[in-house]
Amino acid sequence: MKTSSLALIVILGLLVLVGGCAGCGYNSMVKLDEDVKNKWANVQSDYQRRADLIPNLVNTVKGYANFEQETLTKVIEARAKATSVQVNADNLTPENLEKFQQAQGEVSSALSRLLVTVERYPDLKANQNFMDLQKQLEGTENRIKVSRNDFNTAVQGYNSKVRTFPNNLFAGLFGFKVKEPFKADPGAERAPEVKF
Repeated sequence: MKTSSLALIVILGLLVLVGGCAGCGYNSMVKLDEDVKNKWANVQSDYQRRADLIPNLVNTVKGYANFEQETLTKVIEARAKATSVQVNADNLTPENLEKFQQAQGEVSSALSRLLVTVERYPDLKANQNFMDLQKQLEGTENRIKVSRNDFNTAVQGYNSKVRTFPNNLFAGLFGFKVKEPFKADPGAERAPEVKF
């Protein structure tokens, strides 16, 4: 066999090997990317569920004429702001995720103030519609936590794949970039101070 034929066979063999590695890596990165997108959609769905419950909660509370209007207004405004912040799964940049988290944090804060204010209204606390809505809201908050954890797990798997050798060689070539996970809100590491 001639040297040129042997060199050609070796080069073709290397090309097939590199192509196979690239193809397998690409396919697994696509699968993990789709998993991240799915988990992000679940996060958005759970936040939407919370946003959908808020008008019912506010309308139930409005039935009590002497209820603080400012508290209700803040809840409505926070909901409107949060639903206007849209983050696409393809554009999960740290800046976009921070805007989304900040808007959702404002909703959480407004809802917390609303529920604390409700404590001063025993008739409202005993209202069956209010109690049902409060339970649904609590369940939704739990769903949000689970969805965010699932999203972070999917992002971790994706980022590990994109950053490890030999996939990291092909990730940039194919446009796969590291994705940003959910992070705790600033100050979340400090326990809240409770005063009576």
